[in-house]
Amino acid sequence: MSDDVRTLIVDDDYMVAKVHREYTQRVPGFQVVGVAHSGAEALSAVERFRPDLVILDIYLPDMSGLQVLQALRQQPRSVDVIMVTAARDAASLRDAMQGGALRYLVKPFDFTRFRESLQAYHRFRGQRSGLEAVNQEDVDRLYATIGAIPEQHLPKGLNRPTLDLVLGYLREQREAASAQEVALGTGVSRGTARRYLDYLASRGQATLELRYGTAGRPEHRYRDATALANS
Repeated sequence: MSDDVRTLIVDDDYMVAKVHREYTQRVPGFQVVGVAHSGAEALSAVERFRPDLVILDIYLPDMSGLQVLQALRQQPRSVDVIMVTAARDAASLRDAMQGGALRYLVKPFDFTRFRESLQAYHRFRGQRSGLEAVNQEDVDRLYATIGAIPEQHLPKGLNRPTLDLVLGYLREQREAASAQEVALGTGVSRGTARRYLDYLASRGQATLELRYGTAGRPEHRYRDATALANS
């Protein structure tokens, strides 16, 4: 259909690219127009196919996906990007966000997580295309749709790269996680993890579960709210 999101898949692993292509084609409203396996192929394919969305890996044989992202931002025609990668370092996440990537999916992930990200992007794209002049409520609504929180709205002491790192970790977990487990999984301190988890819970992006033991205070455990909604 002409209204489908024209999507380019970029991954150096041919089997992974095939899986991502199949995943994308299973989501209503998306059409895969091409597949590339290197940075140079990706840039050429963007010129050739003119996609609306690029699903972009970081680890490519000739250049990094972050370099591809930078090159795309220098082109006159805009294209949206969702990063999919095995890179777990905060620097890659920060660079992807600074380059304008709308989402950052950490491998491995299942179809449910992939579908949720594409569906959020589809809603975001629809709302964005319907805007002409915007007010602050429009901006906040768009950020909320894609699952991002404007930097200026974060409480003092919190930053978006760390927030997305914590939320990304939660989304990878099948079971609710404690602040200590999140700290070990992300490399932040337990106190930092707890602050971000409590903030996510206050916004409804995480759910708080109390686990009672034989004695003492209940343990606080956190779960990604979207995973609970999709279960």
